Amino acid sequence: MMRRLITALLACTVALSVQAASPVAKPVAKPADAATAQREIQGLIDALGRSGCAFERNGEWYDGARARTHLGRKYDYLRRRDPNGSAESFIERAASRSSTSGRAYHVRCPGKAVEPASAWFNRQLRDLRAAR
Repeated sequence: MMRRLITALLACTVALSVQAASPVAKPVAKPADAATAQREIQGLIDALGRSGCAFERNGEWYDGARARTHLGRKYDYLRRRDPNGSAESFIERAASRSSTSGRAYHVRCPGKAVEPASAWFNRQLRDLRAAR
């Protein structure tokens, strides 16, 4: 009986120390308000449309105008579900992968290597915020 109690206490101690040692998640920077988030998200969608880059979705490459239409529809859907969603949330939930197939989206810009859409959009968001 005593041996079981000691084993249980040791297991709890180990579990608590592992939990305490695990890295703490950093909070995601959120825009000040929903209007700011909407401007940022629309800015991201527009940036893709103006970029001259192609957007790959489920194995098919879209030009900027077609990509803008597709992402605009996805954003409208998300906004109905979460009107206060951040630009980071939009990138993660709509602009990084297909919600039907789960396949990652990619961006191919002239003279550059193909990259994951999430990396492209996160860089655009950083640039957009730095310009403010």
